[in-house]
Amino acid sequence: MEPSKLLASSLRQNILRELSINSEVRMINFVVKLKSTYTDVNRNLAILERENIIRSEYPQKVRHGKIRIIQLNKDNPKTKILLEALKILDSYK
Repeated sequence: MEPSKLLASSLRQNILRELSINSEVRMINFVVKLKSTYTDVNRNLAILERENIIRSEYPQKVRHGKIRIIQLNKDNPKTKILLEALKILDSYK
């Protein structure tokens, strides 16, 4: 997917901003911090994960489900392009 299409969603932009500040974020923290729904966040994370922009891991099980940790894949050149594009977009605010 083209970088412009990846940045077409403000939720994806905010996910990338948050991950650029914090090296890893729990899935539930995205939902709360971005004032979104689990479904919307999960759908946008799936897009980023398909493009290998982010990685998910499940380091431990909890009583009702699993804790999902999200990290940027800084080895992917597309990730660097997206973060630079976000910086440029943010400079116009």
